[in-house]
Amino acid sequence: MFSAVRPSLPALLRFARTPSIGRSIVTLLAGAILLLLAVNVATFVMIQRTVAFNDQVERSQQVRGAAGALLISLVDAETGQRGFLLTGRPEFLAPYNRAETSVPEQMAELERLTAGDPQLEAHVAVMLEASRDKLAELERSVALSRTGRIGEAVQLVRSGQGRALMDTIRAQIGAIDEIEMVRLESRTRQSEYGSGLTLWANALGGLLVVVLAGIMIWLVRRYIGEIQEARDTLDRMNAGLETQVRDRTAQLTLARDRAEAMLREVNHRVGNSLQLVSSFMSLQLRHLADDGARSALKEAQARIEAVAHVHRRLYTSDDMTSVAMDEYLEGLVAELGQSLAPGAGAPTLSLQAQPLNVSTDQAVSIGVIVAELVTNAVKYAYRPGQGGEIRIRLEPDARARRALLTVEDDGPGLGDAKPKGTGLGGRIVSALAAGLGSKVEYDPDYAGVRARLAFDL
Repeated sequence: MFSAVRPSLPALLRFARTPSIGRSIVTLLAGAILLLLAVNVATFVMIQRTVAFNDQVERSQQVRGAAGALLISLVDAETGQRGFLLTGRPEFLAPYNRAETSVPEQMAELERLTAGDPQLEAHVAVMLEASRDKLAELERSVALSRTGRIGEAVQLVRSGQGRALMDTIRAQIGAIDEIEMVRLESRTRQSEYGSGLTLWANALGGLLVVVLAGIMIWLVRRYIGEIQEARDTLDRMNAGLETQVRDRTAQLTLARDRAEAMLREVNHRVGNSLQLVSSFMSLQLRHLADDGARSALKEAQARIEAVAHVHRRLYTSDDMTSVAMDEYLEGLVAELGQSLAPGAGAPTLSLQAQPLNVSTDQAVSIGVIVAELVTNAVKYAYRPGQGGEIRIRLEPDARARRALLTVEDDGPGLGDAKPKGTGLGGRIVSALAAGLGSKVEYDPDYAGVRARLAFDL
């Protein structure tokens, strides 16, 4: 192609020296450049507005999420308080104790997200004041109950003050949601308007460029048809490549955003579905009298909880390709403690986990392995009512990019060097460990049972 253009250069120079044709070419080129510049500026402005809109949407989601999390924590705290008042059992205060730590952090996060926003600050201020009053009301009732003044605590609950505060909090959250939804609708309309305007500007600019190019082609073909033909070919190729690159980039970006949104929604739905299955199992447990059936159902529930906890972690995390094992195991061990070893005299579960990130598939396998080993320890390590401790540790191996998981108890040991039970849990553990490229090893020199699993990060 360049060999065909080279012999036509002298003719191109003569063409440029022609006054009328040269001025027309320059004018048309200047007009085309200005049009392309205008289209590019409009596209750039639209991209910036889209980025700003996405930031605003993310912020709105964060505000609504923070407000919802605060409400959930307060509801959990109130549930724990009610359970404690009704039963007098301290373990019912676990949600209340967690809320004492999480609620101030959530209130601070909500204040940070709405700082400088006059519309939201007023509602947030009322909601935070009501939240503080609610925590104070819960604290007073719990303190009264702990000192034996149950009647006063119940009277405080019956006064309706707590319910009024919760209604105020819900009303403010509803107002915040309404403000954010109105904003989102307004911003969506603005974005759609801007997108339409940019589309029309691009179409008009492209049309005018085509018209100008046609006029240029008509003028040039009068004098140097061969050069113009080569130039037209190059122009069409460049225009086609730019359009393909731009369209492909837009398609890839849209596909990526949709994939991330769909993956987040899938994790949310899977986590909810698994939690629903676990809840059904809890209901079924209440109607089973057979100890073997109850034990099997509890083991299955622990496995489901291990998988569900991963999906809940992925739904609330910005990174959906890896799981922070220290946070994941903390939540999983807490759930196992509530489902497998509740009440006085049951073994206690302790966790020491250093911050490590693993893939989602590894997290599922490790979670189920922990659930199986802990379940086995709860069943066989200690006699009913004996108490005791089951320790879970996760630490990096300094010698290589590996991690070491240890689950141990102070029970009587394996005895015949074989895990007890039906063997299903052992087969599950072996299969999952093999999937991690490893196996679970039992320490024969340890007085109780110590299971270790080393796996690559």
